[in-house]
Amino acid sequence: MKVNSSYDSIAGMYDRFWRDWYVPAALPALQRLFFDQIAPPTKILDVCCGSGHVTAELVRRGFCVTGIDSSAELIDLARFNVPGAEFLVQDVRTLHLQGAFDAAISTFDALNHLLVIEDLRDAFRAVVGALKPNGLFVFDMNLEKAYTLDLRQWNATVEEDSVSLVRGTFDPISKLAETELIWFTRTSGDNWRRRSSVIEERCYTQSEILGALAEAGFSTIEAMPAVQAGVSADVGFGRIFVCGRRGK
Repeated sequence: MKVNSSYDSIAGMYDRFWRDWYVPAALPALQRLFFDQIAPPTKILDVCCGSGHVTAELVRRGFCVTGIDSSAELIDLARFNVPGAEFLVQDVRTLHLQGAFDAAISTFDALNHLLVIEDLRDAFRAVVGALKPNGLFVFDMNLEKAYTLDLRQWNATVEEDSVSLVRGTFDPISKLAETELIWFTRTSGDNWRRRSSVIEERCYTQSEILGALAEAGFSTIEAMPAVQAGVSADVGFGRIFVCGRRGK
């Protein structure tokens, strides 16, 4: 049974406006923590791959990549954007994959979309189960600091054929953040189509993240602030990168 994702209705907006934003800013960290640790043509799992922004960089470097995401609309875009990779619509908490992977990666605070710690633990267990012994897992997540920015005012991007609106809220008690997105696209003449969605994320403490990773069976776990790893300040604010390896 197909499960709708909150990204399905605004997948085109996500791909259009964030396609070239994350990778250039995060590339120094990805180089240091991931690309310098493995060599192509190893088999890589791109966890919560979206429309394939990071997947494209992996394929460009010669890796054999499988990308998974719960949004069928994002996966359709990824298949179009990166024909050199395999893409599957799957929930990271319950992966069903053929064979084992040498490494896995998850970027752009994708794992913050898991709203309870049990789901985060399940995701880590699923990833460790997909890796070969000593397989590397690198991911980033937002800590609470990232959600303290005042994003309550609408941020608008106006182009000839589209208008996008984005604003966010954060509850420091529940640790839940919501991003409201509205996207208008011109269909013909003066006719416009409206799409909208509310994306939910939750921030965890660094100790909660590392503890869940260890419980899942990862070892040699390290974490560092994204800015320290080389990410530009606008993308790296409040973000951490975490590395771990599956036990042998």
